[in-house]
Amino acid sequence: MSGATTTNTEAKIPEFKQIMGHPAPLWMLFMTEFWERFAFYGIRWALVLYVVAQFYSGDPTGESAANLVYGSYLALVYAAALFGGYVADRVLGYQRSILVGASFMAAGLFMIALPDQTVFKFGLATIIVGNGMFKPNISTMVGKLYGAADPRRDSGFTIFYMGINSGALVAPVLTEWLASAVFGNHGMPAYKVVFLSAGVGMLVSLVWFFIGRAQLKGIGAPDQSNADPKRMVYVVLGSLCVIPLVYLLLAAGAANLQIVLSGLFILLSVMLLVEGIRNGKVARDKVIAMLLIFFFNIMFWMFFEQAGSSFTFLADKIVDRVMFNWTFPVAWFQTVNSLAIISCAPVIAFIWVAMRGANPSIPRKFGLGLLFNGAAFGLLMYALSMLVNVDNKIPFWTLFMVYVLQSIGELCLSPIGLSMVTKLAPTRLVGLGMGGWFLSTGIGNNLSGIFASHVSGEAGMSITSALSGYTFGFYSLMAGGVLLFLIAPLIQKLMHGVK
Repeated sequence: MSGATTTNTEAKIPEFKQIMGHPAPLWMLFMTEFWERFAFYGIRWALVLYVVAQFYSGDPTGESAANLVYGSYLALVYAAALFGGYVADRVLGYQRSILVGASFMAAGLFMIALPDQTVFKFGLATIIVGNGMFKPNISTMVGKLYGAADPRRDSGFTIFYMGINSGALVAPVLTEWLASAVFGNHGMPAYKVVFLSAGVGMLVSLVWFFIGRAQLKGIGAPDQSNADPKRMVYVVLGSLCVIPLVYLLLAAGAANLQIVLSGLFILLSVMLLVEGIRNGKVARDKVIAMLLIFFFNIMFWMFFEQAGSSFTFLADKIVDRVMFNWTFPVAWFQTVNSLAIISCAPVIAFIWVAMRGANPSIPRKFGLGLLFNGAAFGLLMYALSMLVNVDNKIPFWTLFMVYVLQSIGELCLSPIGLSMVTKLAPTRLVGLGMGGWFLSTGIGNNLSGIFASHVSGEAGMSITSALSGYTFGFYSLMAGGVLLFLIAPLIQKLMHGVK
């Protein structure tokens, strides 16, 4: 990016009060995301267990179907960001898109509390539509708080990522306690309470942003071309019409959904490339580099996002969770990722800044993410082949450390990815570029459901099926990480100095 362009971009950024070295609105966005993630992760641990318990009467043969539903749900959550980014860029503005999205998410969370399979899937579809308008746009606004050359940008995104994981840390503990200790028991949790609690958290996020958006001083507010209040009405009505379509995609199955998602990804790539070509060779090369990174992002999330699917069944059936006559709740494994990220994020952020000239390039940070993810699957291979006890259980610490290793990989990749998009996407389509980031994540998540269904097998998860699946994950991730390290200089050249 030329110096002139950077100066012009920075001139549009208002003067903000600084808190702990960062613009004050970052902390408002931090808490908005905290409550949204509380809602999202509050239901994460319960979804596949609920599907098996409610719709398959607890039969293990329902595990495969539950994994597929979970993967498709996550895929569409992230794929919807593609359209949410476009709506914010071209129709509604970022702030109003977030408000509309939060409202739909809250409604969907309350809907899935009703024990009917059709209403359940319509509720998931409503959450998906709302998340598509919320998730990419709040991340985009974090990038808009900083100039393009501001060295605090990566650290700002890492702090924002801590907001995500703070909500994710609290949610499983609180919702599991309410479902198991207050309104149910460990043998029969009150899953409805989990979903209702998440809905309340989403309402808090909505109110928090509605009140706090004045701090943004116009960042993300609609410009003159999309300030008409009628546009809000049109978007709400359009969203209501889209919900049945999303329901049909959920019902179509993961294999058919993969075809749709792949087509969307091709369309997005063409749109971004056309815009990059219009802006010249440098912009074109940056788009190519971004799309290459998206491919490896798909691979990362395909295996990472076992946490809410196959790892949940692994924890429930194969991990020895009894310690000192107390059983560690399955839901609490969801907190390990957040604990690791909250603990390690400041360290990783400090390392990136302290390394200065030796700071790894964006492609190599992604390569590290893949390698750490692969190491987690290597540990599972070892545990399932060498550490199985007489009760066909593996030690508690092995799954705990799997989450820690994956979390370190996530810190090398995910917050850096959010920052990368704001640097590489064409200026006029940053929201669409962010949508592309989440679409690639969505494709990975849909593949994660397909992968998890194979890990569980037709009769439910076993030592044999888990070992076979996780061995494949180990070799795939290690190969991807090594390949990315090898081609990193080429990708970095296409990024034209972006670091």
